[in-house]
Amino acid sequence: MVEPVYAPVILAALGAFRALDLRLDVQGGENVPRTGGAVLASNHVSYLDFIFAGLGAHESRRYVRFMAKDTVWKNPVGGPLMRGMKHIPVDRAAGADSFRVALESLRRGEVVGIFPEATISRSFEIKDFKSGATRLAQDADVPVIPVVLWGTQRLMTKGRERDFSRGKAVSITVGEPMSVPQGTDAEATTSVLQDRMRVMLDEAIARYPQRPGGPDDSWWMPTRLGGSAPTLEEATRMDRIEAVERAKRRQS
Repeated sequence: MVEPVYAPVILAALGAFRALDLRLDVQGGENVPRTGGAVLASNHVSYLDFIFAGLGAHESRRYVRFMAKDTVWKNPVGGPLMRGMKHIPVDRAAGADSFRVALESLRRGEVVGIFPEATISRSFEIKDFKSGATRLAQDADVPVIPVVLWGTQRLMTKGRERDFSRGKAVSITVGEPMSVPQGTDAEATTSVLQDRMRVMLDEAIARYPQRPGGPDDSWWMPTRLGGSAPTLEEATRMDRIEAVERAKRRQS
């Protein structure tokens, strides 16, 4: 398939990563099937995660159509790129339309990327999952492929200044495909996916080659591992407050 926008964007991204001397570690890329539909389910710790999660499919030469907030399509630069790469806009007030588009893509044999946490995890832990990834996989009769990213939060994440200084490590782990047979409980399968990705995250952090340079640099590590990121409970409260404020702005 000819990709006049997606292919150059990938080349540009790889060039930027080389310029930044990013220490990319991609493991399990062979788990993405070379043909046929699949749902790529990734954790979410950075604004750049769709780029790095997509690299998890690079070994299999697959292009991932990510589901993302429709506000990105309104950006004069990001909008044309998102359309050209055939990503899928999500209107949170009308999610059925984006679900239908994603389902059609999967049935055509595409790989669809989704962030089951829906929003960036401020704690950098795995948050509660929505069941969209497993429901899509079940309805399309395709596998779910778990992906765990680590280190991307050090570049550009919520509540922090972006930092593109050189030499940072980024870990991309692609897990084995999970089947979601017809008739199984999508919610139960979502819990299994969430548990699997928690284990994958712990393994990714354990093998990550870099550690905080001191107390002022510990913000990107979870509290339970000695970092100063918000706990999962604190981050959940922050998300709720933000959601209420966002709703008020829409009503005003």
